[in-house]
Amino acid sequence: MKKVLYSLCFLIAFTAANTASSQGLFKKLKDKVNKVVDKEVDKKAGIPPENQSADNSSSSSGKPVNKGGGGLSNTAPPDVKAEMADAETAHAAKNYSDARYSLQQALMGVEIQLGRQILKSLPPTVDALNVDTAQDVVMSTQWGWSNLSIHRVWKNTADKQMTVTVGNAGVYAGLATLYFSNAGMMQANGSTQNFKQVRVKGNKAIIQYEDSKGYTLIASLGQTSMIVWECINFANEQEVMAAANSFDIDGIKKMLGEQ
Repeated sequence: MKKVLYSLCFLIAFTAANTASSQGLFKKLKDKVNKVVDKEVDKKAGIPPENQSADNSSSSSGKPVNKGGGGLSNTAPPDVKAEMADAETAHAAKNYSDARYSLQQALMGVEIQLGRQILKSLPPTVDALNVDTAQDVVMSTQWGWSNLSIHRVWKNTADKQMTVTVGNAGVYAGLATLYFSNAGMMQANGSTQNFKQVRVKGNKAIIQYEDSKGYTLIASLGQTSMIVWECINFANEQEVMAAANSFDIDGIKKMLGEQ
């Protein structure tokens, strides 16, 4: 009898630990997906950073606090052909530092073109929600397709909104792999689950629900590419899945080179 009780206690403790661990990893995964994109959206909207205060005239070090400025003007993406030509010229002159820089700029230009191509492929309306192109973001912070994010928002006038992020980053993709490779971590006890594994058009995915945030659906598109749907005020899981399935997942994967 004692052995049975010990076994039950162990199973309960193991399940609780797995659930807590998976919830923590899911939060890290969502934070990684949103961190960079949120900064770009706030910057585009003119929202100051959280640690910036408009009321303070000086910092704790006695230095004045900047209260405003003209900011930076928008610049066109790098001209791929021009950067490639510059790289070739620099390489011929054995100026390898400039050659590398020009190649990086050329690759960044390709990434931005790719991101814009993916944006054009996304549906203009989803579940009666209209696209808000003012919030579109295509961002490349590194070169070699290692940190490209594509961000778009659909919404209506009744507080219903869907935010989609398509991107590639090894860090949060690695966190997602922990879920996809361990089905036991994704099953919650009881009649109601707040997160679980699903599939979007055959692709492995994770879905979570929180009362304060709504539904979050994350699908793997390959080794490091992912797509994230954040759905606010959707009626149920089925409505979220129907919206996600309206996307051309195979087309996105093909553009990303994941097929």
